[in-house]
Amino acid sequence: MEFDLTTWSQVRLAQVERALEDWVSVDIPLGLDHGAPAALVDAMRYAVLDGGKRLRPLLVLAAHEAVASAEPHGAAAALRAACAVELIHAYSLVHDDMPCMDNDVLRRGKPTVHVQFGEANALLAGDALQALAFELLTPLDGSVDGETQARLCALLARSAGSAGMAGGQAIDLASVGLALTETQLREMHELKTGALLKGSVLMGAHCGRPSTKALAALDAYGAAIGLAFQVVDDILDVTADSATLGKTAGKDADNDKPTYVSLMGLDASQAYAQSLLDQALGALDASGLSNTVALQALADMVVNRAS
Repeated sequence: MEFDLTTWSQVRLAQVERALEDWVSVDIPLGLDHGAPAALVDAMRYAVLDGGKRLRPLLVLAAHEAVASAEPHGAAAALRAACAVELIHAYSLVHDDMPCMDNDVLRRGKPTVHVQFGEANALLAGDALQALAFELLTPLDGSVDGETQARLCALLARSAGSAGMAGGQAIDLASVGLALTETQLREMHELKTGALLKGSVLMGAHCGRPSTKALAALDAYGAAIGLAFQVVDDILDVTADSATLGKTAGKDADNDKPTYVSLMGLDASQAYAQSLLDQALGALDASGLSNTVALQALADMVVNRAS
């Protein structure tokens, strides 16, 4: 039977949306005697609910399904991991859009958080979303064992920190107006965008008990689609309009940022994205895993998407 990514995604995204709706709230999961300030939670919910492709949660869930683990609490861990990576992604967008960074006014088809709530509230909302991500990974109800909690927290921290997403953003800011080599551009985007996408795949896998061979293959898969996502982002920045993207089109060129299109040209960038897709699919073929159809379809979606 042919795999239907839309149907598969709808079922899993409904789970993720329900969980985010419950967990990004004024209630404190740890049972303290006070909740979060309502105004702060409003900004957090605005940042994370009802928008975005949810690619990172889907990668978590697809990777978890691929390892076909009999781990008793694997599904609960995978859902928490899926929501945690989306919270980290949302926080990064809130901060990236602020005037001190990219100074953008449109995200996911609506005003950015700092435009809607003010800069100070946007900064705090991003901080709170980041903290909540790690709270979700460390439940006290026994639903996720301690070893898995530690592994997931370490993976997420490395993916989002100075040797991952935040480090890549620092390089990006320092590279405005500079002519980077292809190697330098790749290294920047492997951190800025690729690290969290690859981390999503690995977190999903570690909600089970993958073999060494499977884990190495999923690492290679995640690295390939992580870079491919950014290459396609650079392509869409010059080929799509703001309404299609849900964010400001052409801003990289306006801000004099190095991109794959500015370095390689449009045709070569499109060819490079396809070669990265081939690498990702080849890694899955070599994984020894029998249920990689969702990961295959997500890789194809990353490279051939229109927004």
